[in-house]
Amino acid sequence: MRNISAIFNRELKSYFSSPVAYIVIGLFLLLAGLFFYLILTNFVQMCMRADMMQQQYGGRMAPPKLNVNVMAIRPVFHNLSLFALFFLPLITMRLFSDEKKTGTIELLMTSPVKNGETIVGKFSAAALLYLIMLAGTFVYILFTIAYGNPEIGPILVGYLGLFLLGSCYISFGLFFSTLTDNQIISAMSTIVFILVFWAIGWVSGMMSPQLGQTLSNFSLIEHFTDFAKGVLDTKHVVFYLSFIFMGLFLSYVSIESSRWRGR
Repeated sequence: MRNISAIFNRELKSYFSSPVAYIVIGLFLLLAGLFFYLILTNFVQMCMRADMMQQQYGGRMAPPKLNVNVMAIRPVFHNLSLFALFFLPLITMRLFSDEKKTGTIELLMTSPVKNGETIVGKFSAAALLYLIMLAGTFVYILFTIAYGNPEIGPILVGYLGLFLLGSCYISFGLFFSTLTDNQIISAMSTIVFILVFWAIGWVSGMMSPQLGQTLSNFSLIEHFTDFAKGVLDTKHVVFYLSFIFMGLFLSYVSIESSRWRGR
């Protein structure tokens, strides 16, 4: 644990000693805030139109069902899952690529720190930075809680889903950073790889029912849908944890093979 903690602190310090963390967090919160404002404004306008219609028809028309969790917060969660797809590779692209480029990877490999400890330490630091990004967006949700009456349980489940989904991005971002010393290639490879696991969910509806169901089982976004609805299903949790483990395992294999090859 001491070695993991040392790697974790080193990575976290490197994030905040450069503009990377501040720029990524700032742009993520800015974009999330803009879409939150647009979605909430649209919801408020729908509520106002519903009230006006109720007054116009003197209560003879049944009021429409307007649910802030369904019509405002759920779309916000889906937008955040998409933003994370493009922002998190910016965090992970340097984890090993920068070590390779600067040559510090040699020091890391000859140090007493085991490869598994290095991988867990770097992954934990990136995951904590992502958690800080998500915590920042919760400020927007507090406005909804203050002026609306949303259900808190589904919101917390949605955030759990966002964290698990983002951790999947981070684990494979970590893996692709072990393959190259070019940070741009690392980030782009991560984005393309994750997009493939999004796209198989979109094309599953065009396939036969059996093949479509098989493909949707591997779709990252299909497993997030229930989280966004506030439904906590263990099969989705197990899928994300398995995906994270696979990314970390491939990272370990990649680093081990580099050690054997002396690169």
